[in-house]
Amino acid sequence: MAKAKKEKANQNEDFLTKEAKEGQATAEAYTLDIPEDEIWTYQVEGLQAPHVNLPFKNAGIKKVIFVVALLIAIGVAIYLSVRAVHKDPYEFKALDDGTYELVKFNNPGDVTEITFDYFVDNETGEKDYSKPISVIDEFAINCDETITKITFGKDVREIHGASIYSCWWINYVDIDDENPYYCDIDGVVYTKDLTELVFFPTAYYMHLKAINGYDEFVNQWFGIIEDSGATYDEEFWAGFDSAVRTYVVPSTVTKIGQLALAYSKNINIYIPEGVKTMGSMAVFKNESLQNLYSYTTDEVISDTTYKAIDSMANVYDSLPEGLEYIGSDCFYYCRQLGYMYVPASVKYIGHHAFWDMCYKDGKEIKGMLEINLGADEDTFKSETETGDQWRPWYDYMLFKKSIDINYSAARR
Repeated sequence: MAKAKKEKANQNEDFLTKEAKEGQATAEAYTLDIPEDEIWTYQVEGLQAPHVNLPFKNAGIKKVIFVVALLIAIGVAIYLSVRAVHKDPYEFKALDDGTYELVKFNNPGDVTEITFDYFVDNETGEKDYSKPISVIDEFAINCDETITKITFGKDVREIHGASIYSCWWINYVDIDDENPYYCDIDGVVYTKDLTELVFFPTAYYMHLKAINGYDEFVNQWFGIIEDSGATYDEEFWAGFDSAVRTYVVPSTVTKIGQLALAYSKNINIYIPEGVKTMGSMAVFKNESLQNLYSYTTDEVISDTTYKAIDSMANVYDSLPEGLEYIGSDCFYYCRQLGYMYVPASVKYIGHHAFWDMCYKDGKEIKGMLEINLGADEDTFKSETETGDQWRPWYDYMLFKKSIDINYSAARR
């Protein structure tokens, strides 16, 4: 047995010796014999030789070009930075008829009241009365936190639905009396014939507070009471909500335009039965709105205050009979509005029209829990066009669940 183990060991040693020798021979076969002082200049066939300790051609010129390019890049960056910080107050576009379009107004930071009627030279600040402004472009007055009042001149013939956007402190818009296209009713913009509500100032409540004598009692955010020693009770707040947070759309109106009532602080809104169209985002993110009423009348109502309610023949909840078009995002995020009735006359509901009106608070579902449709299911699905996700969803276990629809519903 010992002899067999010894022979086996000798065989393994011979095998390892053989492998080592073969490996050494292989290594020697692939070893390049390059002198040590030439290793850095050795060139592999097909590649450029290493450029070690050798002068570059035109090195000085290349260095100058690099420095010039770097300086130009730095200069452009500084110029663009300065331009980004300092913008001309006015951006205009010349139109073919000799009038001008207001493309953008960049508030320098201290303008609270402004008039857009004629072209303004940015260098001198002077108006050119031969160049009237006729068009107010989309987002022309955008994200301004300073302006409280805007006046539009007599030649303005087109105010885009999103011309004044996310301007939180505008509380009054004045239209020149000679303007044949638009007018204002106490600071709210309408077409001249009073058939379209164009723009309701986001901070209109501040104007109503001032003219109704509530400034000394309530500060700019509702529900926070100044420490004036006055008594605030249900009767006080009822009067306040009527005078400051209630709005009546005139009976002649047939269209509520894009973004017209968006972001308003109204609790109550009254819409005439003659309204056929509510544009995209018409009541967008009206987070205070609790009651949406429709009304009929036997006489023309132009008074937009709560006092006009006494002149109404009939008042009922939700959208008016005869309404045909509800634009996209129309009632987006109106979470205080708990009841919605859509009359059978509606033939179009845009995408996300009632989106995010329903939400989950802990385990409780709040906001809009159902939508009531005047039409039966077959008629609604065959005759009414609806956009994507037109009704709200809410979290349901691991899924999203759409709120219920009551077909053939009677108005409450």
